[in-house]
Amino acid sequence: MKPLLPAFAKTVLLGLGASLALAAPLQAQSSQSLTPDQWQAITDKARGQTVAFNAWGGDERINAYIDWVGQRVSQDYGITLEHVKLSDTATAVSTVLAEKTAGKDSNGAIDLIWINGENFAAMKRNGLLFGPFSEALPNYQLVDTQGKPTTRLDFTVPVDGMEAPWGMAQFNFIYDSAVIDRFPSDLQGLLAWAKDNPGQFSYPLPPDFLGSTFLKQALIELSGNDAALKAAPDDETFSRLTAPLWDYLEALHPHLWRQGRSFPASGPAMRQLVDDGELAIMVSFTPTEAAALIIAEQLPETVRAAGLASGSIANTHFVAIPFNTGSPEAAQVVANFLMSAQAQARKQDPAIWGDASVLNTAALSGGDAAAFAALPDSAQVDLGPAVGEPHPAWMERIETEWQARFGS
Repeated sequence: MKPLLPAFAKTVLLGLGASLALAAPLQAQSSQSLTPDQWQAITDKARGQTVAFNAWGGDERINAYIDWVGQRVSQDYGITLEHVKLSDTATAVSTVLAEKTAGKDSNGAIDLIWINGENFAAMKRNGLLFGPFSEALPNYQLVDTQGKPTTRLDFTVPVDGMEAPWGMAQFNFIYDSAVIDRFPSDLQGLLAWAKDNPGQFSYPLPPDFLGSTFLKQALIELSGNDAALKAAPDDETFSRLTAPLWDYLEALHPHLWRQGRSFPASGPAMRQLVDDGELAIMVSFTPTEAAALIIAEQLPETVRAAGLASGSIANTHFVAIPFNTGSPEAAQVVANFLMSAQAQARKQDPAIWGDASVLNTAALSGGDAAAFAALPDSAQVDLGPAVGEPHPAWMERIETEWQARFGS
């Protein structure tokens, strides 16, 4: 996506002055919270609006959670939430880009997107985002920006108030402890295990998010988490740092499910293979997914989650608003609700979803604190050190190179 489009005119917004902000509180300053009157004006105008929420639709638990969100924002704010189920977030980004290229600067098809990483970077780079808005929302004050710095830095790209943090994730392996006594502590150990247990491990087909994340995890460990990963790669750096990755995959693939000639299409497809006993290991980006799948009786009680000794990729996922949304007020209200203590605690419950909260839960009080205190012990999992994401440009190039080498 390389069209040279102007960035969204943040400087114009900054120059409008307080009086206009009070008259039309659509895009708030990222460094200053909305006043109660401004927020009331937004919620009043949001009533009756519809929010087309473009979000991955490949998991029944997540879909059910979004349905609950829709019920709540309908009851509390008179907003209709429509979940547009995606298989690839890039589809939504392409839609917004096409609308901007065609001059459709209002009433776009998308009002809210579940997003992070290279998709956020592309939208920010091409001026496709509404904002800054997120830091001005009332519930943003609950976010743990100090303890969870990725709430303000998305794959090394500054958020700048252009997306609202929604959940925390950390890469992990889910394995059947009835088959594996002790999970390997590093990727070389995983390769040795795969050789001894052919066909019992795989990862989803890139560019599926989980498959691509496995490639990034391998890149980070095999490169020694080289500092060059924090910047966009040039040809020399890409070739040098990815060489160990391609060598590792060449060695690993013959021992994967179906000898690496085909791959599960998605996380749920991989999960089904574990449930069917075809795989003993799957990859995940939700720390409590193992506990959630046991509760849902989708995997046996013997499954466990494990990280790697050198650390596992961790990041924040967000919701963003396209620049040409036709429901800017309602989209902000939904984003604010998603950051509420009630919505965050429900999302972290393994019986619901098991997605970790972005909030500073230690600073909560009253009913907000009680909501988290009531969560089961399985809602907290220690996966070891958290490792930051590489620059999003690495993922774009790795996916392309993976397809060239192994896609056929």
